[in-house]
Amino acid sequence: MPDVVVYIIAVFVGIATGVVQFLLLYKFVTSVTGGKAGSKTVIFAITQFLFPFVILVIFAFLLPSGLMWLGIGAAASLVTCAVVKFVFMTKKKDVPDKSKRKKKK
Repeated sequence: MPDVVVYIIAVFVGIATGVVQFLLLYKFVTSVTGGKAGSKTVIFAITQFLFPFVILVIFAFLLPSGLMWLGIGAAASLVTCAVVKFVFMTKKKDVPDKSKRKKKK
């Protein structure tokens, strides 16, 4: 397989891995900070730790030349997801509550 194809596959797998990692980390953090630490939280913690490791090991055996691009895609998508989530959360907080507005007569 040509190197360019390997790099493209690696970037797309990395992006998908980063998105899944972000979702797992977000679920884990919200469950811990929400005071709902239970068996679900432990599952999220274990999955968050093992998921990228398993993906990296599988990819290292199948297409080792694209491992760097996998990491770049995963890191880029993690940062992008975090920034997008931050922007949406701050935009949601900036919207004034309609129930607290004074009614015009």
